[in-house]
Amino acid sequence: MKSWSTCEEVEQDPQKVSGTLVFRGTRVPVRALFENLEDGATVDEFMEWFPGVTRQQVEAIFEFASDSLMDPVPA
Repeated sequence: MKSWSTCEEVEQDPQKVSGTLVFRGTRVPVRALFENLEDGATVDEFMEWFPGVTRQQVEAIFEFASDSLMDPVPA
């Protein structure tokens, strides 16, 4: 199973947002992207609301999440 620690566009630091997984160089939780999309926001709106997050980061998060779904389930 893929670990988010291998995704270069995110970081996890106990000093930032209580150790929540955030977009690298920001205090924006990765979870916020998925929550906003689930609530009907577009990627462009999300990036407008969280200007520190780049499109490259968002695309890398989507790619990483998609790739992690391809991992085989342990028996």
